[in-house]
Amino acid sequence: MRTVSARTVAQLLGPEPLTRPAYRSLAAAMRRLVSDGRILVGTRLPSERALMSELGLSRTTVVGALDVLREEGFIVTRRGSGSVAALPEDGSGLALSGAGLVPTDVPPDVIDLTYAVLPAAAGLTGAYERALEHLPRHLSTAGYHPRGLPELRQALADWYESRGLPTDPGDVLITSGAHAALSAVLRAALDPGDRVLLETPTYPNAIVGVRRSGLRPVPFPIDPLGWDPGRLELALRQGGARMAYLVPDFQNPTGRLMSGDERVQVSEVLRRTRVTPIIDETFVELGLDVSPPGPFAASSPAAVTLGSTGKAFWGGLRVGWVRAPHPLVAPILEARHSLDLGTAVLEQLVLTELLRAGPELLEERRAEARRRRDAMMAALRTHVPEWSFAVPPGGLNLWCELPVDRGDALSRVAESAGVRLARGTQFGTDGGMDRFVRIPFSVPADETDEVGRRLADAWRLALGSRSTREPATPLIA
Repeated sequence: MRTVSARTVAQLLGPEPLTRPAYRSLAAAMRRLVSDGRILVGTRLPSERALMSELGLSRTTVVGALDVLREEGFIVTRRGSGSVAALPEDGSGLALSGAGLVPTDVPPDVIDLTYAVLPAAAGLTGAYERALEHLPRHLSTAGYHPRGLPELRQALADWYESRGLPTDPGDVLITSGAHAALSAVLRAALDPGDRVLLETPTYPNAIVGVRRSGLRPVPFPIDPLGWDPGRLELALRQGGARMAYLVPDFQNPTGRLMSGDERVQVSEVLRRTRVTPIIDETFVELGLDVSPPGPFAASSPAAVTLGSTGKAFWGGLRVGWVRAPHPLVAPILEARHSLDLGTAVLEQLVLTELLRAGPELLEERRAEARRRRDAMMAALRTHVPEWSFAVPPGGLNLWCELPVDRGDALSRVAESAGVRLARGTQFGTDGGMDRFVRIPFSVPADETDEVGRRLADAWRLALGSRSTREPATPLIA
């Protein structure tokens, strides 16, 4: 069973003082931790005595708070297991949806914020034109290329080399996007019933991909304490995971960047626990304020690295890849063959041209993303100032914390206000996240003020559709 220490609970609660009555204030703060997925459902809580000692509170306050949470359904008491975190079965929308981010048609008057993508990068048309010049020499072949075109694998190996990670082209496999790459890796390395550690919050389609592969997710909360190596090792040993899916570079949806020291420490934990990391580098080229410290695989030779063109260049360019340790290449190739027979040749030629175009193209891309981010932040601060968010140093997302747990209600009513949102609960590996919403800064800068106005209208509608259960009383900020 997962456990959480009293010290970690104290860190998650933070230094804010309790309001009176103290037991209700403590209950509200702990309720928020469970609702937000910061304390995972099914986690055994510390003993009353340990909480009293670590929090410096009386037994009356701690016992009273736990009694409130027990009445509300946020903890249950099991014989031999103590108090365990839970979510109430009251139809409040806190449970995880198994659908992932499923594309549907969007009415023309609705702004779609369910995808964290930009329009095509400048220079993409030119890359297609140059690729077409090379296409005729491939037309006399079968066109499948299960490993990918040799010239593209060489270009990717050179790209890794330029980032400080020597790579043999034979260790690179081309896929139809990063999601297809993840599916192939999971099928190649694991058996049904095996466990995979997932950050929470994380990319919803990764959660669905793990579950649909017959695997069991092991949640690891990264908000607000990040990739703490001690907590990570505990989660790995308690959860029995064989692989760990991590997004260290501008994590989706939080935008967090794993530091160089964290990469070394996390790599050591994974090595010690014999867990293979799957590193998603989908956002690695979108450092807006800082650049990533270097590939995770540089400190973890066992790492399997996933990449994609979708964020850096264009979502319509469906090309991804896997860089894997040599012994895993053949099993991944075999597993990939069960998914499809190869990636479109023309698109592979286009990516080869884009990689050869050099850093100027990507720098322009980052500048545009930076403009959109800053404009979106200004719009949110103007129209929904009660929402809070950290400034992401890169990526394409703002992970917004709402003052009350109305994220699902917000997503349900948003379209009537002219904007479509993904639900925050979809990003939680094991439930929760109803007090969060992901806002991609994917719209042009001159449209963000209108987005802010529509979000404000949607937020008023969401608050008007409040359920009968009162929201958690926040601590004094």
